Amino acid sequence: MAAAEPKLDLAALMREHQAGVWRYVRALGADASLADDLTQETFLAVHQKPFEQRTRGETASYLRTVARNIFLKSRRHAGKVVSADDLNQVEARWVELVHDDGSAMQAALKECLQQLDEKPRQALQMQYAQEKQRVQIADSLGMTDDGVKTLLARTKARLKKCVELRLK
Repeated sequence: MAAAEPKLDLAALMREHQAGVWRYVRALGADASLADDLTQETFLAVHQKPFEQRTRGETASYLRTVARNIFLKSRRHAGKVVSADDLNQVEARWVELVHDDGSAMQAALKECLQQLDEKPRQALQMQYAQEKQRVQIADSLGMTDDGVKTLLARTKARLKKCVELRLK
């Protein structure tokens, strides 16, 4: 008689890896809504065809593979072409930057955000947390639309550089 396979604790798996999977599919190019769906589909796929959990890193890698395949399937279904080279570059960069569930990257970003002047911080807050359009941000900050566009681009570049330096 064969030994029964250990039952997968899906809730625990999701608590540990859901945020990382969601961030990964966002990095692949999914918008927030699609990332929600793809993350859910990833864990459903794992639940339907359980795998043997190993180390945290191996499990995260497996989940990224499942998520990537589901992402590609969704793009094909939508009639969109995704470059394999682009996805491979995202994966390589992800592995390079995110050694865990992304918490180190989040901590670095929080530190970098605290270093920003008030206006760039407000612009980011309005764009990402409040989901305001650039024209609305420009009105609130007393700037032109192009000025906000430039401010946001420079601020994001500065944050990217700051985060990368902190993760080295």
